[in-house]
Amino acid sequence: MYLISKIFDLSLKTNYHETIIIYSKSPNNMTNKHKKILAIIPARGGSKGIPNKNIRNFNGKPLIAYTIKQAQSLKKYIDRIIVSTESPSIAKVAKKYGAEIPFMRPPNMSKDNSDVMGAIFFTLTKLKKDENYKPDYVLILQTTSPLRKKEDIIRCIKKMENSEADSVITLCPTHSMLFHIDSQDNLIQVNKINLKKTPNRQAMPKGYKLNGCFAYLTKTDTIIKEKTVFPKKTKAVICDTWRSIDLDEPEDWALAEIVYKAQLQIKNIIKKIKKEKKK
Repeated sequence: MYLISKIFDLSLKTNYHETIIIYSKSPNNMTNKHKKILAIIPARGGSKGIPNKNIRNFNGKPLIAYTIKQAQSLKKYIDRIIVSTESPSIAKVAKKYGAEIPFMRPPNMSKDNSDVMGAIFFTLTKLKKDENYKPDYVLILQTTSPLRKKEDIIRCIKKMENSEADSVITLCPTHSMLFHIDSQDNLIQVNKINLKKTPNRQAMPKGYKLNGCFAYLTKTDTIIKEKTVFPKKTKAVICDTWRSIDLDEPEDWALAEIVYKAQLQIKNIIKKIKKEKKK
């Protein structure tokens, strides 16, 4: 986990500025004790990297529609879908695809430098005040992960159910050597691998990074108390690297559309090569 520990805060500040929310009263989720799940899917307007990102046409549908429809397919775990946004345009599209908009997010919580946790606290507070509703868990789903599968979400729920975790997040494999670059283009090593020994890839500890994230599932009490979705007791669900495309820049969008259309072909090629490795 040390490879990703220094990346978490940056990811929260950059990837979570857009927000959708979902919650559930299904008696089948968690430990069959009627635990309620509130899922948050970012849906802020004003994207700079990709204009109108959340409602931009992605392979025939607005991007946000994929996350809403995916949540709807998980009615066993999620039975109410709420989009938190300050944008009337996003709210209109979200409603069209079956999501609720019980209230709009304040504009001051929807700026480029806004902390997503502020939007989460606002939502939890308003739901408690307006409906006397407090979920047991908060589930954050990114609209910017169109290659996420519902199985990824289910694995997070099962991991939470079968462990003592306070939070479960999705990651994908990456190279073990990670670096930042300062303003002078100097390399700053993130992890503690001894570069002088230059070990081969097989000898290094496996590295992982946040993948968008596909999903964050955190106990509500933990969010309120610790003000983070990365508490000490955080477990990981590992997802495919090739599906872990996060839509921040135009090149991400172009690549994701191509990969989305070629998913079956990609899976077949991977399967074929894996079979050859076993021979």
